[in-house]
Amino acid sequence: MSFKRGKGKDEEDYFSKHAPPKKTSKKDNSPDDSGDEDDIFICDVSKNRRVSVRNWQGKVVVDIREFYMKDGKQMPGKKGISLSMDQWKELRAHVDEIDKALA
Repeated sequence: MSFKRGKGKDEEDYFSKHAPPKKTSKKDNSPDDSGDEDDIFICDVSKNRRVSVRNWQGKVVVDIREFYMKDGKQMPGKKGISLSMDQWKELRAHVDEIDKALA
C-alpha cells in the first residue's frame, strides 16, 4: 500500500478552476484623504478620537471613532460607535439628563 503526498493532478485542476477570488486591499477610509464625499468631518474629541457624519451601507450615521497612525496617515480603528439617526436623536434628547448626572 502506497500513499501519495500532495495534491494529485485532478485536484490541482479543480482548485485552479474553482479557486476563490483574490483578495484586494480595502480602500482607505480615513477622513483626511479619502475620496469619499459622504464623510463629513465634524470635530476632534481628543488627540485620537473624532466625530464624523458619513454614509455607511446607504444609511447616514454619526461615527465616533478612535484613530491610529500608520505610515504617516491617520487610519480609523476598530474602537468606536456608529449611531443611526434614530439613536443619535434619542441620545440628543437625553443630553440634559446626562449633564445633570455628571454635575
